[in-house]
Amino acid sequence: MRRLSTSLSLFLSIILLAACSTAPKKTTQPLPPQQVAKLKKMSLSNKLPIPVQGVKATGLTDTWGASRSLGRTHEGIDIMAPRGTKVLSSTEGLVADLRNNNLGGKVVWIMGPSGSWHYYAHLDGHKRGLKVGDYVKKGDLIGYVGNTGNARHTAPHLHYGIYLGGKGRNAVNPYPYLR
Repeated sequence: MRRLSTSLSLFLSIILLAACSTAPKKTTQPLPPQQVAKLKKMSLSNKLPIPVQGVKATGLTDTWGASRSLGRTHEGIDIMAPRGTKVLSSTEGLVADLRNNNLGGKVVWIMGPSGSWHYYAHLDGHKRGLKVGDYVKKGDLIGYVGNTGNARHTAPHLHYGIYLGGKGRNAVNPYPYLR
């Protein structure tokens, strides 16, 4: 009886492993082409609202280009605020990516006007129900200030980056856009 139980257990484990290894891979949905085309035709304003609720332009410090670990330079601006402060989209656009990674922690990528990409990092959390493909307006809630990722030993803040050459490509200093 014991031998039958062990054999049956081994057989079921093999079947389960085979089923898991042949399961289809999870794929990401492409962004809606009509909305992408609409955004690419729009121009990106040279004056954007500060994406952290209650922060004024006088409270910003230009941290663009500052030294970072592993010989990197800072491709954005850090906007200091208490943990849980609302993070708002600086443009209208499509939520293109929501994830958790080692550098940025909890992040949101939004594809905006002129095909610009807006990166919001170190979030304490995303807005409940926010998902890839959602269309957001300027000022919509997307998350909350935190210190996730490589910022876990720093004060809570939002890292905000703007990329004009595609997701993660051709970073520009966001500070002049927010002044």
